Amino acid sequence: MEKTEKEKMISGDLFNVYDPELVAERGVARDQVAALNALGESDPVASKRLVQALFGATGAGVEVHATFRCDYGYNIYVDDDFFANYDCTILDVAPVRIGKHCLLGPKVQIYSVNHPADPKLRRNGALGIGKPVTLGDDVWVGGGAIICPGVTLGDNVIVAAGAVVTKSFGDNVVLGGNPARVIKKLN
Repeated sequence: MEKTEKEKMISGDLFNVYDPELVAERGVARDQVAALNALGESDPVASKRLVQALFGATGAGVEVHATFRCDYGYNIYVDDDFFANYDCTILDVAPVRIGKHCLLGPKVQIYSVNHPADPKLRRNGALGIGKPVTLGDDVWVGGGAIICPGVTLGDNVIVAAGAVVTKSFGDNVVLGGNPARVIKKLN
């Protein structure tokens, strides 16, 4: 039996972004995100409940400031003590897994979706391909940084503000630049 477009998306195969099931699921997520963003910081308990309903899983202590954006929400998994500052975007076509004690600065962008290199296949953005993103424990991503599809960062990684992380890195490093590179090792 042929896979559905959602099954293709989740398994990392080329999929139709405009598939009706996926469009409907993005619509549900947008409604949830709109409610979260409208609430702002006025009611932290209600905000936490909205994030817990939107995300695939959350640990204890999750805080997401408005305005937040995501594609589906259900592919975002955060562990204990997660904080996302203002204006963060997580495009969660593929799973985005974030460890314990992680901080996202303002305007951080995490992308788990890409488009084909072949221009005929990427016309109109109709085809996508997901690549998971994983951040270890104690990761701090500075304001305006971008984490690209398929990236895995180890534990105790600091990503400097404005960095563009295009490949994976291990534990205990400070990353900076475009493309990001190790600028310092941590103990």
